[in-house]
Amino acid sequence: MVTKANKKAPKPTNLDELRELIARESERLTPRMRDAARHALEHPNDVALNSIASVAAAAGMAPSAFVRMAKALGFDGYSDLQRLFIAPLQDAVKPTFRERIRHYGGEQALDNPADPAEVLQAFSQANIVSLEHLADDAAALPLKQAIALIQSARMVYVVGLRRSYAVAAYLTYALNRVGQPAVQLNGLGGAIAEQAFGANEQDLLIAVSFPPYASDTLAVCEQVRAQGAKRLAITNAFLSPVAKDADLVLEVNDAKLLGFRSLTSALCLAQTLAMGLAFSKRTQRAKRAGSKGRGATPDLHDIDC
Repeated sequence: MVTKANKKAPKPTNLDELRELIARESERLTPRMRDAARHALEHPNDVALNSIASVAAAAGMAPSAFVRMAKALGFDGYSDLQRLFIAPLQDAVKPTFRERIRHYGGEQALDNPADPAEVLQAFSQANIVSLEHLADDAAALPLKQAIALIQSARMVYVVGLRRSYAVAAYLTYALNRVGQPAVQLNGLGGAIAEQAFGANEQDLLIAVSFPPYASDTLAVCEQVRAQGAKRLAITNAFLSPVAKDADLVLEVNDAKLLGFRSLTSALCLAQTLAMGLAFSKRTQRAKRAGSKGRGATPDLHDIDC
C-alpha cells in the first residue's frame, strides 16, 4: 500500500504526471488498484466522460477499486481523479462531429469520416502530434540501454501479432540487416510456443503489443521468462501486461480512429533501435581496428532499412 508519506506528496496536475506517479508507486499498490490504474490510463476518455459505475463495468471490476486507487494516489476520491482526465478535453471541439481520432495529446475532430481526404488530413495531424510527443519524450526513454540489451543477445526473438505484426516484421528485418541475428515469432500453423522454445538466458525477446493485447504475445512473454531469456517490451504503458516483469520497457503511443491504430510512432522507435545498433556496431569495429577515421568503417548507405 502507499505510505502516508506518499499520500502527502503533491498530487499530479496532468496525465503525464499521473503516469509517472503510477509507474513509481506500482509496487506499493494492490493488484486490483494496479488493474484500475492500468484501465484508466488505457481508456482516458472513457474515464473523463463516463460515470464510475460505467468505467468499472467496462473494466470488469468493482467501483470501489477505482475509489481506493484514486485515494492511494493522493486524490480526495474518484471525482477528484476524474477531473484530471476531463481537463485535456475541455479545450477540444464540442462533440458534434461524427467520429474522433484519439491520440497521445487528446482528440482530433473528424466531421465527415466518409471523406477519405478528410480522414487522411485528420489522421496525419494526429500522427504529427503523436510523433511530437515521442520526440519530447526521447531523452527520457532508455534507448541506449535497449540497444545494449539487443547487442548483447546471442539471438533476438521478436513477437508482435495482429496490428503489431508489421512493427515486429520490420524490426526483425532491420536487425538482421545491421548484423544482429533475429527471428520473428509469427505463430504460423499455431506453433508460436514451439518457435520460442529455443530462447534461453543468452537471448532476448522483444515483445510489441498494444491494446487489445494479443493473448499469444502475453503467453510467449511468460514462456521465455520461464526459459531464462531477457525481455524488452514496446508497449503503450509501463503498467501494460506486456511490460510486467520485463527487463526494459519502451513506452510509445499512436493515434487511433475506432479500431484502426496508426503505426507511425512505433515504427519510428523500431527504426531508431536498428539505426542505433548499426552505429554502435560500427563504432566497436572502428575501435577494434584501432582507427579513428570514418573511412575505415563499413558504409551504412547500403543497409536498406
